[in-house]
Amino acid sequence: MRPAFAVGLVFAGCCSNVIFLELLARKHPGCGNIVTFAQFLFIAVEGFLFEADLGRKRPTIPIRYYAVMVTMFFTVSVVNNYALNLNIAMPLHMIFRSGSLIANMILGIIILKKRYSVFKYTSIALVSVGIFICTFMSAKQVTSQSSSGENDGFQAFLRWLLGIGALTFALLMSARMGIFQETLYKQFGKHSKEALFYNHALPLPGFIFLASDIYDHAVLFNKSALYQVPVVGVAVPIMWFYLLMNVITQYVCIRGVFILTTECASLTVTLVVTLRKFVSLIFSILYFQNPFTLWHWLGTLFVFIGTLMYTEVWNNLGSTKSQLQKDKKN
Repeated sequence: MRPAFAVGLVFAGCCSNVIFLELLARKHPGCGNIVTFAQFLFIAVEGFLFEADLGRKRPTIPIRYYAVMVTMFFTVSVVNNYALNLNIAMPLHMIFRSGSLIANMILGIIILKKRYSVFKYTSIALVSVGIFICTFMSAKQVTSQSSSGENDGFQAFLRWLLGIGALTFALLMSARMGIFQETLYKQFGKHSKEALFYNHALPLPGFIFLASDIYDHAVLFNKSALYQVPVVGVAVPIMWFYLLMNVITQYVCIRGVFILTTECASLTVTLVVTLRKFVSLIFSILYFQNPFTLWHWLGTLFVFIGTLMYTEVWNNLGSTKSQLQKDKKN
């Protein structure tokens, strides 16, 4: 029952979270900082109450290690959300972030001296080609959409390139954080709830440097049209409603993934998260009418097939099926 419940939380929370993020970014593309701050604050307060026991519970992993992890996590979160302000469409944003396998493999080879099978290298090549196709076609769209003025078109393209650079940096930083986290868990054991709290609580002072931008967007949010919240019947500026729903769904998404990791094998978690990304992508394209050509679909197909190949899902499903047949015979 709990795994099914967790899968429901992941799909309901993560998919709706992407919807509310796109609603926010479409109206105010530069709202990434206020969104990140709200998400961090909500999870930090929840963790302080229920995980840290109002600060009375000492962390199992020393704070100095969390300080390193938090620096990386804060940077990744801010850069990923800010990339939406740099001519990066939501579908490309989702596809690009699906390339985490590439970054993990590259840093695994360099830092951990890992070696992989030819099958895994092939799967990563498919993911790389898929991301390249989607990125290249998105670049053509940016230049064609901005072709009305030569200078404007060039500036839009440079802004888009900066966005791609930001996503690439965040991808590599996220992979490096994953490796650091893996070494910590080997040394101190897994403490996911504790890590979730400290990863969101410790970076809060860093938002002081972004306070001006956060305040400016708070003012813009206050000026948005009023929205009558269902059931409650209270009228609030619609941008604040979108932000509140984004924060709540982000929490539901994170909790769902956490339950899934404790109840299911890593293969199942990867499959669920991959399928969730695909559903979010399809919804973003259809509901928000995001431009998506046949080439984009081909690139997306490469990314998802490569991801499933990397997890060796077919081999695992085959072994599970043969095991069930053996059990029936016995």
